[in-house]
Amino acid sequence: MKMGWWRKWCSDFRFLGILLQFLLLTQCAALKRQRIHKNNSDDEMYYSPVQLHLLEDHVVLDNGILNVTLSTPAGMITGIEYNGIDNLLESEYEEINRGYWDIVWSKPDHPQDITDKLDGNSVYVVREDENQIELSFLQTWSSSKTGLPLNIDKRFIMLRGSYGFYSYAIVERFKGWPEMSMSQGRIVFKLQPNLFQYMAVSDDRQRIMPTMHDREKGHPLDYPEAVLLTDPDNSFLKGEVDDKYQYSSDNKDNRVHGWICSDPPTGFWMITPSNEFKTAGPVKQDLTSHAGPISLSMFFSTHYAGIPLMVKFGDGEPWKKVFGPVFIYVNSVSDDEDPLALWADAKEQMLIETKSWPYDFPSSEEFLNAEQRGTVSGRLLVHDRYISERPIIADSAFIGLAPPGDAGSWQRENKGYQFWTETDARGYFVIKDIRPGNYNLYAWVPGFIGDYKCNFQINILPGSKIRLRNLIYAAPRNGPTLWEIGVPDRTAAEFFVPDPNPTLMNQLYVTQPDKFRQYGLWDRYTDMYPYEDLVYTIETNNYETDWYFAHVNRNVGNKTYVPTTWKILFNLVDVDESSNYTLQLALASANEAELQVRINDGTLEVPHFTTGSIGKDNSIARHGIHGLYWLYTVGIPGSLLLSSNTNTIFLTQSRGSSPWRGIMYDYIRLEGPPSTDIETLKH
Repeated sequence: MKMGWWRKWCSDFRFLGILLQFLLLTQCAALKRQRIHKNNSDDEMYYSPVQLHLLEDHVVLDNGILNVTLSTPAGMITGIEYNGIDNLLESEYEEINRGYWDIVWSKPDHPQDITDKLDGNSVYVVREDENQIELSFLQTWSSSKTGLPLNIDKRFIMLRGSYGFYSYAIVERFKGWPEMSMSQGRIVFKLQPNLFQYMAVSDDRQRIMPTMHDREKGHPLDYPEAVLLTDPDNSFLKGEVDDKYQYSSDNKDNRVHGWICSDPPTGFWMITPSNEFKTAGPVKQDLTSHAGPISLSMFFSTHYAGIPLMVKFGDGEPWKKVFGPVFIYVNSVSDDEDPLALWADAKEQMLIETKSWPYDFPSSEEFLNAEQRGTVSGRLLVHDRYISERPIIADSAFIGLAPPGDAGSWQRENKGYQFWTETDARGYFVIKDIRPGNYNLYAWVPGFIGDYKCNFQINILPGSKIRLRNLIYAAPRNGPTLWEIGVPDRTAAEFFVPDPNPTLMNQLYVTQPDKFRQYGLWDRYTDMYPYEDLVYTIETNNYETDWYFAHVNRNVGNKTYVPTTWKILFNLVDVDESSNYTLQLALASANEAELQVRINDGTLEVPHFTTGSIGKDNSIARHGIHGLYWLYTVGIPGSLLLSSNTNTIFLTQSRGSSPWRGIMYDYIRLEGPPSTDIETLKH
């Protein structure tokens, strides 16, 4: 009896010891996580109330962790005090040029761009208590004014215990207001260059960066953004090319980026918890952080798209949109810890912010919380009878809601909200937190060309949960595949990207898979094909090594660029001259280009097909691997093809004069007639 009691006591004691050990380890882990913010201060577990300090022409948001100073009534961020640093921003700049919102716009009768920094003409305290302060800076327009015809309500929020602050804006225009266009809207932060010299955009895109002074001393290259660093303060950077477009990212990948100061170890990060307020969908590319040091939150721009993403308003057209909130996050570690831990912590904070979306603390009724939003779920399948008689699972497809339009219109949409996700391995999807309104459901599926659009509109109401039946995407197809070049994924990433000119390199991308971000690759085509253009033989060549990633012009000297013609050689047997064949041309990018197609006669004055002048996405010059997506279905009469002989398709990019006029192919496929057996057509 006593022995049983003793065994039970010992067992309970061991259990209690294990439990206490677990709690102790958990607490130690928590303290270690907190150290990344608080440097082991005595007040680790205590957060001061948020305070608002009113000065003569400034206000200060103070939560005991950081202070943020804003000018009044303009609403410029003039100072950020944190971790013993008086101001993370460059105080040598004027107050209007440290941290600010801006919009680049134009009038119809004055097409030159005007930059408005959205300085407010009044300021209001929206909320003030010990847990939260929210300020509103208003810029209003009336018919008696000549400036930007928008009402701007800039908001700044500081929360108790938060290592950063939030900012968002409600932008509005009313009926009767004048015609205008906008090409860019963003938040800009210019940090102290003597402190912030290490930039991180992703796990594999991090580096010590040059300063603006380094750039000013450098040698300008073919366009203003690109500079060869000839005498940088840090000799490690000498001989490198710096260009802000080398650090662009797709919206879907642009969740957190920023800068690290090594002494004292401090991080400054821009966190974007949702892309619903950004234009043109998940694969729209834009700027992140770049030399300055500068950190950006881009809401809309024409980058990598051109005029289609110019936000144009007709005379009297009303509009309203909420941009943000985005989170400006700061962190720190002790002097004996690795400053790179700040990047890992910033990623963790990004996940926290993303899971918290939509936020429940913004005070504006225009920002809708989770209860005011809806959900859509379903499953996407693909039908392509030349691959399978049964529906194919749309694995990892991008699927989303955007304002009504044609199939694929989402990539040019620039006024509304978009909500995207990816399908799982079985094709299922759930799109959450959708603002009420009327939408079309769009999708595109890696491995298949074209765009899907659901054939009915979806009306989202507050709290609605819409479950769709199986959706079938009939991928464009007229006949069986005779041959193909590339992978239909809307990029040219799978094609051959050359090494850069050794004198014009960015060392970051020497060992990276995205070599396309190197400067000057348009001229490397001329180095590889100085006299004759690319010839690709279907039976023997490999697109990964033999198909150049961009169809560009040839440099013939004296900065003269001439059009080029690529050839695809292939053999067919038993050509059906009475039937039609199909050439599917999917383009990943086009910039002031014209693609002409000729079949078996490259001397024809009039091509069998031409795209006409297309595109202005400038992806070649701006180190992108894609811009806007284009799909052309070209019919080829069988009478133009040769049986049991070599056929040639001539692809001419006919617009010369510039190194950056050209296209990038996504995927090319030749299809046989619908009724034929593919095996009898192959050679």
